[in-house]
Amino acid sequence: MEYRQITDDYSVSGQITPEEVAAIKAAGFKSVICNRPDDEQPGQPSAASVKAAADAAGLAFRHIPVISGQMTIDNVTDMAGALEEMEGPVFAYCRSGTRCTNLYMAIQQSKG
Repeated sequence: MEYRQITDDYSVSGQITPEEVAAIKAAGFKSVICNRPDDEQPGQPSAASVKAAADAAGLAFRHIPVISGQMTIDNVTDMAGALEEMEGPVFAYCRSGTRCTNLYMAIQQSKG
């Protein structure tokens, strides 16, 4: 599993599987955010299946689905709230990691 560290407290990756949650915990992450809608692609693991693995591993989980290319202000607001509430470091994923990165950048710009 590869991921990109955006800040000390925030990293992003493409789609993960429930089986990879243990490695995420072992890497020191405390929370997981899924920015991918369910059923975006045939065969992708559901957010619920990853949440179940995160719960079992003792990690916080939040599902904030963002439609590719259609990020809304509500998405940004929901993500900002999650990042304020959840213990870091936070591991966020979508199909490629781009939506997670774009959400984070939009949050930073709104603070600016």
